Amino acid sequence: MTDNGMIYFARKGDGETLSDRICMRPDKANRHGFICGATGTGKSVTLKVLAEGFSEIGVPVFMSDVKGDMAGIAVPGEDSENMQKRLDRFEIRDSFAYRGFPVSVFDIYAQKGTPLRTTVSEMGPQLFSQVLDLNDTQTELMQVIFKIADDLGLMLIDTKDMKAMIQYAADHSDEYKMDYGNIPQQSAATIIRAIVAMEAEGADMFFGEPAIDIRDFFLTAPDGRGIINILDAETLINRPRLYSAFMLYLLSELFEVLPEVGDPEKPKIVFFFDEAHLLFKNASKSLLEKIEQVVKLIRSKGVSVFFVTQSPGDIPGAVMSQLGNKIEHGLHAYTPAEQKALNAAADAFRENPAFDTKELMQNLGTGEAVVSMLDEKGAPEMAEHAFVLPPQSRMGAITDEERQTAISNSPMDAKYRDMVDNVSAYELITGKGGQAAPAETVTAPDGQVYGNTSGIPAAQPAEQPAEQPEVSIDFEVGNEEEPAAPKKKTKRKAAAQTEEDDGTAIGNMADNLLGKSGTRQVVRSTGGTIGREIGKTIGEAVLGKKGRTIGGNIGSSIGRNLFGTLTKR
Repeated sequence: MTDNGMIYFARKGDGETLSDRICMRPDKANRHGFICGATGTGKSVTLKVLAEGFSEIGVPVFMSDVKGDMAGIAVPGEDSENMQKRLDRFEIRDSFAYRGFPVSVFDIYAQKGTPLRTTVSEMGPQLFSQVLDLNDTQTELMQVIFKIADDLGLMLIDTKDMKAMIQYAADHSDEYKMDYGNIPQQSAATIIRAIVAMEAEGADMFFGEPAIDIRDFFLTAPDGRGIINILDAETLINRPRLYSAFMLYLLSELFEVLPEVGDPEKPKIVFFFDEAHLLFKNASKSLLEKIEQVVKLIRSKGVSVFFVTQSPGDIPGAVMSQLGNKIEHGLHAYTPAEQKALNAAADAFRENPAFDTKELMQNLGTGEAVVSMLDEKGAPEMAEHAFVLPPQSRMGAITDEERQTAISNSPMDAKYRDMVDNVSAYELITGKGGQAAPAETVTAPDGQVYGNTSGIPAAQPAEQPAEQPEVSIDFEVGNEEEPAAPKKKTKRKAAAQTEEDDGTAIGNMADNLLGKSGTRQVVRSTGGTIGREIGKTIGEAVLGKKGRTIGGNIGSSIGRNLFGTLTKR
């Protein structure tokens, strides 16, 4: 619910009577926050009430659903005698209405929502290594593999690209040793086995195209409410490293894509990170530093991050110091470690002389919390004993039919439902086929226009060439048993000559290797490689990251046709 443009989510009280309303200021929401508490104390309801409030003021939300009950926010709540008593107690009977909220439901495994994917290249070596649970030495080797692929202009889209690239680099270790260091076959084999094990668990479905465009999380419904993006994580939570790496990937993408906005009147998006302790558990020092950096700096991009976990002790001190809006549900403290966490939680609040914060935290009932919001000056308010409002949407899970309706009505489903296998590292190394990337379009099933609050234009469809680019085997020039290194020398030579000399020089090289019959095919392949590099650069400059694949395919087609024509002279 809202109150004068603020998020109204609780009332102050002493257990017997309720007094003033407790609201979160939207202009201070980007100072982040946390929702903590033991299992069964009401964290999920608090999260849902806040998400409803942000949606109501037009702010999109991203949240994970680890228990399967968050998707209930899509349908209206159900009246009952108990609900009537709660409405009377909060004195909101006249302003309260049962209703569902606009949602987009995603699922990495494509079982309970629209598929959610990214590419290996966009996730990067550090997070990809975390998913595979690699040690420091293997992570360094992974960084080398990514560097080689980037230098050769090879797209790492899915796991088969990664396996092919690792094997290729290991097979040509002697050629790359001086520039990149040693690439042991044994280490490469270990990493490939880790990838195969990940594939066996279905996690390979996460890597592919079309990859998620982060700007699609900023949509608002036709009635102006922010769309609540729900990641179904019931299955994903069983792979905690993949879950935490993906959530951090999303935060990193938001940080990279969004422009600086300072302190806006309301956030561009609110990001709820449930089971947040998984992000920090067993994280390397470099990864923790990255998390701290993102949390500190993403505020100025208009992104609000709320960490949801059982204990404030799950969150490192450097991150906790950045969290201004605090909601602490009941905590149990039976062991020395739990007592220490309780003390830390109580110390995080500004003391209220009306009660002992530490003692109150141990005696809070379900739906009660100790809260402290930021005031208009950005200073933390005094701790208050709060009673959280009931949600307007359903508290429990939704039926399969209701879930399917929510998925079908989402403007994202048509865009991301079907996976495509574009030409990338695997196809170029092995010579096996792929397909060109389709134009990116989003069509809302209901014909409504969905707004974008990010301030960044969505990626526009690109016109596809009439002739689809052929698959070229750039790594096999006349020697099938021992492929030659990618034509870095050829590209340097071509760049140093005039356009007239390009076809002659490359043609002579191909004649010497293959004879006249193979000249045009090899030259077209080389032209495709050069054209792809130029196209990717132009595509990224015009359309952003999503334009690299489209621009690369178009450039490859143009380059192959141009160089093929030159060999006729």
